[in-house]
Amino acid sequence: MNSQMISGATRGASTVEGRVSAGAEPKRASVPPTREQAVSGLVVIVEDEADIANALEYNFEREGFQTRKAATGRAALELLGRDPLPDLIVLDLMLPDVSGTEVCRHVRMNDRTRHVPVLMLTAKAEEIDRVVGFEVGADDYVTKPFSVRELMLRARAILRRAHASEVEAGSGEQVFGRLRIDSGGHRAWVDGQEVSLTALEFRLLTTLMGRRGRVQTRDTLLEDVWDMSGDVTTRTVDTHVKRLRQKLGTAGIYIETLRGVGYRFRAQLDE
Repeated sequence: MNSQMISGATRGASTVEGRVSAGAEPKRASVPPTREQAVSGLVVIVEDEADIANALEYNFEREGFQTRKAATGRAALELLGRDPLPDLIVLDLMLPDVSGTEVCRHVRMNDRTRHVPVLMLTAKAEEIDRVVGFEVGADDYVTKPFSVRELMLRARAILRRAHASEVEAGSGEQVFGRLRIDSGGHRAWVDGQEVSLTALEFRLLTTLMGRRGRVQTRDTLLEDVWDMSGDVTTRTVDTHVKRLRQKLGTAGIYIETLRGVGYRFRAQLDE
């Protein structure tokens, strides 16, 4: 069976399995969830094209999620100021007022929302657009037209690793040179100054630090940090490592690059 495809250039989308057809509204008939599709949390959908927003709403609810929608950046920020906080934000970049990039910046700068995962959804497919998206704090980046099945898999992967970070977080602190990490509080400091990290960046840092002295290939990091296999480009890893180093400042040198292999967190401090 072909994966359902949705295009950002099409108005109106059918949410039945197969290809999306123009001019059809999503069917709102009740679809009983399977045992694996119990309510999985709240997803905020920020999308100005009603057909795409409705299709996403239908498919997330079909998978057991609750949803809220916003058609503008300002409406999204207002929505994110209310309780409860979402478990995931699906964010279009090309909004009619505030850009999705600015919305993501606000999300990451706000202590209330900084740890909420963001999946960017956009027609901008150039590498520079992806890099900017990751730099402002996106956890994943999906381009239009997109497969609904793939998007749902990516959303599930983001939520699994966010949940895993919560479960694995201990109550102790780790110190390595200038760097101090509080796993339980999901916080990090360099030279006593707190560093603002996204949930994904924190997971990447703790994974590397927890395997000090051992080489981690890009594929290994994709599986263990992103919870995704080779369908995510390894360029994603490079972009996030570069961003993490920048945020760590003087402690960024602890993450070493092994050209053609991967990355390694230093086993010990230089004498």
